[in-house]
Amino acid sequence: MTARPQDDLRGRTAIVTGAGKGLGRAYALHLARLGARVLVNNRRHAGESDGDTSAQQTVEAIRAAGGTAMPDWSDVTDPDSGAAMVEQAHRHFGRLDIVIANAGIDRASRFARQSMADFRAIFDTGFFGNLHLVHAAWPQLIEQRYGRVVLTTSSAGLYGNLGQAAYSAAKAAVIGLVRALAIEGRSQGVFVNAIAPYGYSQMTAPYMTAAMADTFDPQRVAPLVAWLAGAGCDVSGEVLVCGGGALRLAGVGETDALALPATDLSDRVKQLHAMPVHRHASATDSFTRLLDELPTAQKDTP
Repeated sequence: MTARPQDDLRGRTAIVTGAGKGLGRAYALHLARLGARVLVNNRRHAGESDGDTSAQQTVEAIRAAGGTAMPDWSDVTDPDSGAAMVEQAHRHFGRLDIVIANAGIDRASRFARQSMADFRAIFDTGFFGNLHLVHAAWPQLIEQRYGRVVLTTSSAGLYGNLGQAAYSAAKAAVIGLVRALAIEGRSQGVFVNAIAPYGYSQMTAPYMTAAMADTFDPQRVAPLVAWLAGAGCDVSGEVLVCGGGALRLAGVGETDALALPATDLSDRVKQLHAMPVHRHASATDSFTRLLDELPTAQKDTP
């Protein structure tokens, strides 16, 4: 028997949220080209008929290219949206293998001027929009001992950004969720990763020049998403930054331990900044390493 290519998604079913435009649309089209059946999610705006919705337009583009897709208009901030999408995938395609949570919004504002309502709207979409779907899909993926989950974070979640406190908080929360689920799912064949994509879209246009549109075409991120969604993916718990045809690995780490001095903390923190950083597989690993380092660190007390 001839081995299937690693990016062959025939027989697989994927849910892609925020797939009406931009990055999500590029992901849905690419997965369908590789043979996946795609549930295309994007919420319906007031007054839109089915044919006017971006979800339906993406479905029609997939079908015109010979692929298989169905639209879904769930609002990802609705706590029941995940269960509704999982049920739709089963009803139309008979199974679910791939979850790609891409929906997000931002309303840039200085924190002092931002209302709690706006903060919650951004956080609810950017974090809970990921959570509702993966929580609904998780039991099935674990039971079938196979699944690929791709959640969406951002460089704002990694590093913060001016005027993006809500968006940064939401996307940082996604990273914590990915790390924990990767530990839980790995032994069951369920791999969970995060992408921090750079793509020119309606949401990112205020931060990019029009000249960057071709360089940061969302289609240039889609091959990474397809690999993370396929059987050939052999990583879990990673945060991958991608855009413009380039790929980075982002990580969280800690230096070796130094003793906490009673004074001169500024100098001690500067020492830490100059030290190499180690990555840990889990919070337990981090704590275990600290226990091992304490005897040496305590000898170094100023």
